[in-house]
Amino acid sequence: MAVTARVLIKNLSALPDGPVTVAGWVDTVRDQKKVQFVVLRDESGAVQLVNPRTTDADGAVVADEPATTISGLSQGTFVVASGELKHDERVKLGGIEIKLSSLVVETASVPETPIAADSGIDKRMDWRFLDLREPKHLLIFRIQTTFEHAMRQYWVANDFIELHTPKLMASASESRAELFEVGYFETKAYLAQSPQFFKQMAQSAGFGKIFEVGPAFRADPSFTSRHATEFTSVDSEISWIDSHEDVMKLHEDLIVAGFTAVKEKHGEQIRELFGVEVVVPATPFPRIPLAEAKRIVAERGYEVPRHDDDMDPEGERQISAYVKEVFDHEFVFLTDYASSIRPFYHMRHADDVTLTNSYDLIFNGVEISTGAQREHRIEILEAQAREKGLDPEELEFYLDFFRYGVPPHGGFGMGLARVLMLMLHLSNLRETTYLFRGPTRLLP
Repeated sequence: MAVTARVLIKNLSALPDGPVTVAGWVDTVRDQKKVQFVVLRDESGAVQLVNPRTTDADGAVVADEPATTISGLSQGTFVVASGELKHDERVKLGGIEIKLSSLVVETASVPETPIAADSGIDKRMDWRFLDLREPKHLLIFRIQTTFEHAMRQYWVANDFIELHTPKLMASASESRAELFEVGYFETKAYLAQSPQFFKQMAQSAGFGKIFEVGPAFRADPSFTSRHATEFTSVDSEISWIDSHEDVMKLHEDLIVAGFTAVKEKHGEQIRELFGVEVVVPATPFPRIPLAEAKRIVAERGYEVPRHDDDMDPEGERQISAYVKEVFDHEFVFLTDYASSIRPFYHMRHADDVTLTNSYDLIFNGVEISTGAQREHRIEILEAQAREKGLDPEELEFYLDFFRYGVPPHGGFGMGLARVLMLMLHLSNLRETTYLFRGPTRLLP
């Protein structure tokens, strides 16, 4: 039996007029007396199907096929359509249409859809599989694929090793705050906040340069537009560094690789659907020590109202505005964070133990990543752990990495959904997360 291959809609325009078969879901139906129109979508685009109605000698419409099937179609129904492809520049939708010869319903949709274009984001998240049929929303995950692929190409071309680290841990990776505890046979385990310890183990193992793109978990009860309890973390770690400057260089090279690929492949669609111009950032990115950034922000009229030494979200927005005005840049590294607000494993300045060899990367006013040179001297690590209120005995498996030799090293962790959110100038990372998880959301 002959099989007619399904053609993706995006490939139709390159084909000559003639028989063709497409498949997808019904977007809209115009059921007119003399002719019927169906806009059909698949994962690549949309095309107009046309079916001239049959009339009898008296001019009455005949109830034949596929007219009867078309009249009963509801939005979202999945169909297979065959007919004659015709190029016609008068057709607004791509300059092509298909004159139907047959239409087969694979699965019918309930007529009343639960969400509409103006539905709120929580309602849309309830029906995410329908929400993602929107071309704009589907494009986000094509962009994500391109961005990840470009970074992976950079890593592989530069001889990095890809790891898949465990997400079940016997102890905390940073502190006991924001940890999910789970039952584990006769004991308990924790969901990994990051692959931090395992990235560093690879340096002790002599791997040199590694990367991972995988899930991370934070038991953070935040309901902000930029937080999630489960997120995709982009991590990399490298040996034989002189300072966190080497980590920042790696980080900006990866960002440039990803943005270049997205702009080349999707720039036109992003302009059309999001009204955004993807800007490939120039290197090096601006670098501003945190203390200086706070002075700059204060001079702009904003005093950071925190009791610790950290920057707050408004401060991050203010310093980003400054960097945009002065450097015309969307990214800035805030460097030299106080040791009081950094994890115990961040290396401190040789001449000032109150500061660390670390940074946050701010993109369009929001922090997307933290990176640092790690402390690799065991006696200092133990002392800094105690200083942070951690029990070195509970960190024994981690501290063992440093008792048998380890090179100077450092790395970063970056939230993927945040990068995409800010790239597309969206206001909520729920939009750029396939299935969002937050304090009150475990479905779908």
